Amino acid sequence: MPTIHDSFLASTQAHPDKALFERPGRPDITYAEARDVVERFAGALTYIGVRPGDRVAVQVDKSPEAICLYLATLQVGGVFLPLNTAYTGSEIDYFLEDASPRLFVCSPETLVDHRARAHDAMAVESLGADRDGSLIARTESVTPRTDAVDRDLADHAAILYTSGTTGRSKGAVLTHGNLASNCAALLECWRFTADDRLIHALPIFHTHGLFVAANMAIAAGATMIFLSKFDPEQAIDLMQDATVLMGVPTFYTRLLKSERLSPETTAGMRLFVSGSAPLLAEDHRAFTERTGQTILERYGMTETCMITSNPYDGERIAGAVGMPLRDVEIRVTDRETGAPVDTGGIGIVEVRGPNVFEGYWQMPEKTAEEFRDDGFFITGDMGRIDADGYLRIVGRDKDLVISGGYNVYPKEIEDAIDALPDVLESAVIGLPHADLGEGVTAVVVPKAGEHVDPDEIIAALAGSMARFKQPKRVLTVEELPRNVMGKVQKAELRKTYADLYST
Repeated sequence: MPTIHDSFLASTQAHPDKALFERPGRPDITYAEARDVVERFAGALTYIGVRPGDRVAVQVDKSPEAICLYLATLQVGGVFLPLNTAYTGSEIDYFLEDASPRLFVCSPETLVDHRARAHDAMAVESLGADRDGSLIARTESVTPRTDAVDRDLADHAAILYTSGTTGRSKGAVLTHGNLASNCAALLECWRFTADDRLIHALPIFHTHGLFVAANMAIAAGATMIFLSKFDPEQAIDLMQDATVLMGVPTFYTRLLKSERLSPETTAGMRLFVSGSAPLLAEDHRAFTERTGQTILERYGMTETCMITSNPYDGERIAGAVGMPLRDVEIRVTDRETGAPVDTGGIGIVEVRGPNVFEGYWQMPEKTAEEFRDDGFFITGDMGRIDADGYLRIVGRDKDLVISGGYNVYPKEIEDAIDALPDVLESAVIGLPHADLGEGVTAVVVPKAGEHVDPDEIIAALAGSMARFKQPKRVLTVEELPRNVMGKVQKAELRKTYADLYST
């Protein structure tokens, strides 16, 4: 099986003059031109001292050059580590300390702040969205590297950080085989070919935008209509000359607000994919009514890439995430015993296959906890497999909140709120939100005789954590509901405030 970099080389040979990146209002970048950029980056990485197995941490704005840097890292045998652009300095410090990258690449605007983080074992460079930055300048003074380091499918290709309920982020180690096998399965499942033109409006620091959308386009020899952000009116304009849109539920919520969404404006499209968070059944039905096309929902996670998909041919069911991809096995087990549940029974979703990550970076004990003896990975999601064979996700075992497609872990936010002077305790939950899927919401108990201002709590968190983690609303109560064991009943809070964002 070819690696993603092998597939990129094959696409450049098959389609050298074809656009890999199309950017409205800017020149296209062909496969041949992209390969030249990749080889120049590979030369710079080699000059800096990136060796096979070294990590390359990247926190930059979305650009074709950022994708080329990813491919160059694979070319030299490095391990790509993309970081959310919303992460703050203290969060970045943790990732850099934990992953020990040989190179950290930031945006030119933040280089002054980050340069102080450089040391003998880690260089710091910058890369901008306008083909600027110190790394671009370095490529102009080094010899491009045209050879590629041989990588086995078992070798590390990337690390993606995902948080746990303890608040400590975990680095999921993905191999070349994980990425290549999942890409091949998706190309087959979604009938993706070189003829496709993908509207790419997703961020490229997580699985969906990078390891699904970009990898598929690169491997297939397709064209990406590459957007820095999602704008529904622009997307509708682009649908006249596109075939596929991969998005999060928020994309479809916003598209449905446009009067221009119709069978005519979507006539050239063959596939709309939604993932990263649950799609409202109401939006699923409304989209079909407005366009005559049915959104395809799929299910995946950082540690596994994609696991299941609704069928390309066949019924795409609202509220269901489909059936396993090729070579992937899933089962639903009892939370307490680990035994498989009967058809239609609710339990923990477990998965096994070539898509499943190797383990958590430098966390062997945590890795062991998350795998069964027979190799199944315990996802932590609650679901059921009904008689029709479709998987349905019904909840999250650890109160994970998914807001705007991003995972938000309550414990981290609760710890920050509880540390504030007038706060006794807090509980963070996700509540239904028409635009974000779930709105991060904090329920706070003040200390006796004290008063807390919701706006001040939000302001206090602004400098210490990414914006998508910050509560949209802060509510104050006299006490949190608890069971007889003293555990906070978040389900009761979610029920009490379920309509908070609908009013």
